[in-house]
Amino acid sequence: MKKIITTVDAPAPIGPYNQAVQHGDTIFLSGQIALDPATMILVNGTIKEETEQVMQNLAAVLKAAGSDFSKVIKTTIFLSDMDYFQEVNEVYGSHFDEVIAPARETVAVRTLPKSVNVEIAMIAHV
Repeated sequence: MKKIITTVDAPAPIGPYNQAVQHGDTIFLSGQIALDPATMILVNGTIKEETEQVMQNLAAVLKAAGSDFSKVIKTTIFLSDMDYFQEVNEVYGSHFDEVIAPARETVAVRTLPKSVNVEIAMIAHV
């Protein structure tokens, strides 16, 4: 059975999707960008600041689903420019224990919603 996960502690969807959907013990988190959940204004700053906001948004959705970063199975990172890889990787990596880090791919794309530099999606379990 499909369960919709929502929280006011992460940005409201900006399209026809939900913050996350749970099916059984698996949680599928929609991609998050650096929107401040309280204001829905983009966090403008360095790529590290943008990435940290994305990770905070993901943490809020995971918490609402009864999960956390230790239970993330897979992530997908989308970058506007692969030159951001190292800095994004530093911030992203600070949220995971390397021994149990999830599977991941990182891809550069032409554009992202609202012309942000990073978007991250996740799959986790409860």
